Amino acid sequence: MKNPDNHPVRSVTKTLQVSQQIAALPELPMAELWKLWDHHFQSRPTHPNRKFLESRLAYRIQEAVFGGLPITTRSLLTEFGERLSKIRSGPRKANALLPGTVLLREYDGQEYRVTVLADGRYEIDGRVFKSLSGIARMISGTNWSGASFFHLREKRKS
Repeated sequence: MKNPDNHPVRSVTKTLQVSQQIAALPELPMAELWKLWDHHFQSRPTHPNRKFLESRLAYRIQEAVFGGLPITTRSLLTEFGERLSKIRSGPRKANALLPGTVLLREYDGQEYRVTVLADGRYEIDGRVFKSLSGIARMISGTNWSGASFFHLREKRKS
């Protein structure tokens, strides 16, 4: 069931369970926190601290139950960050995919889901790849441009 904003309706029970899980994070021993991290993420952060782990896990727990931010909200946040941040970085590629983006591709009657990871790699069925081309090769058995295989490139006008 969805509300008028097209978001899933949150049940009181689910909301309470998620709230309890998140409230328990600061009390967990580090070994348990890492176990939870390994369950939700493919790799560990290079410079972790407890607050970072707790905040990322809290978000991921909510995301798993209620879904992630809508693409329009993520785009808006990215735009604000680029415009208002004092940290300047190079221009972003127009086709750069944000972490958490899920690419869907049907091939030979089977659906494949690829998740963009925060470090720029890609995850499919628990396996991590450096490039979309590697995933396209694994799925199809032939060399493909990853962007073409996942329909991320605009078709050239002849």
